[in-house]
Amino acid sequence: MARKPKDVTILHGHHVVSGQELRAAFAERDETVDDPVRLRRWMLHGAVLVLLIGLIVAAIMTALAIMNGQIKIPTAEHSRAAVSLCPTATYDYTPNDKVNLNVYNATDRPGLARSVADEFVARKFVVGTVNNTQSGYRGVAAVISGAAGQSAAFSVQRNLPESDYFQDGRTDGSVDVILTSEFKALTSPDLVDQTPGQLSCPRESRRIVDNAKLPVVPKTR
Repeated sequence: MARKPKDVTILHGHHVVSGQELRAAFAERDETVDDPVRLRRWMLHGAVLVLLIGLIVAAIMTALAIMNGQIKIPTAEHSRAAVSLCPTATYDYTPNDKVNLNVYNATDRPGLARSVADEFVARKFVVGTVNNTQSGYRGVAAVISGAAGQSAAFSVQRNLPESDYFQDGRTDGSVDVILTSEFKALTSPDLVDQTPGQLSCPRESRRIVDNAKLPVVPKTR
């Protein structure tokens, strides 16, 4: 007669606890189920994580769209080629006796401003201030006026070869001349071109978008 299979869960009349029963007996209780505060905190953290992931994905997609040219944004960087500080108008030659002129010497040559001012007076220019000054300008001579004095500045430049025009904020029609060590002489009176033309400004290679970095022309007024 066959024996009944031995029950492995019974040993000497006592129940043998299995590993599965031990794990079930000692399993930690899920405190989030019974703790509403912790549950809400867990849900909040989950929502923040999902939001952050969404922002990262959106940023990546936007960056790719910009790189591919699908999205265009305005740039804050100025283009040097697109900026021109020189007036483009054509001016008639203003008669010398209608030009109010101030002459400044930015060199170590004593008496230069006075001697050049006397030459302008001999040509019937109306000369006011004659003085010394300092300048970071490195051209031959700087001719400076406001918008109202551009025609007069044009006439001055025709008498002052290789000079550079600069505009400042003055509202009257006066013109300032700053002479540097590169200055040689005025154009001979009989060779002054009095036909209409444009102001001569610094070469484009010397232009900088930031006006503060242009050759420093001091305030002479």
